[in-house]
Amino acid sequence: MANKRIFILAHNTARELAAKFLACAPDGTQVTFADPTRNLDQNAKFHALCHCLALSDLQWAGKRRTLEQWKVLLVSGHTKATEGDVEIVPGLENEFVNIRESTALMSKKRASSLIEYTIAFCASNNIDYEESFEKLRARGLL
Repeated sequence: MANKRIFILAHNTARELAAKFLACAPDGTQVTFADPTRNLDQNAKFHALCHCLALSDLQWAGKRRTLEQWKVLLVSGHTKATEGDVEIVPGLENEFVNIRESTALMSKKRASSLIEYTIAFCASNNIDYEESFEKLRARGLL
C-alpha cells in the first residue's frame, strides 16, 4: 500500500474509522501508535524564548550566544535535567559534538517540558521574556 493514512484518535468516530481501516488493511501493513508531536505554537514559543536570550546581555562560556546556540544549550540542558541521554562524541574534525534530541520529533508533552525548562532558565537569569516578547512583536519579529 503506497498510501499513508493517519488517524488522530481524538473522538469515537476517528477510532471507529481507524479500526475499520485496520480490519481490512493488507498483510504487511505497518501500524504505529505514537504520542502527538509538538505543534507549531510550541515551536514558535520555544524559538521566541531562544530569541529573547540571544537579545539579552546574558553570556554563556564568556560570550553572548545566538538563537541557534541557545537552542542547542537549552535542549542539551533539558535532556540532562530530565535524565535523558546526553552523548558528547568526537566530531569529524576532532571537535566535540553533542548528539542531541530533535525538537521536531518531540512529543507535545516533551516540548511543553522544554518550554517550562526554558522559562525557568530565563527566570533564574533575570531574563524578562514577556518584556522581550513585546519588543519582538513591536519589531515584527514575533
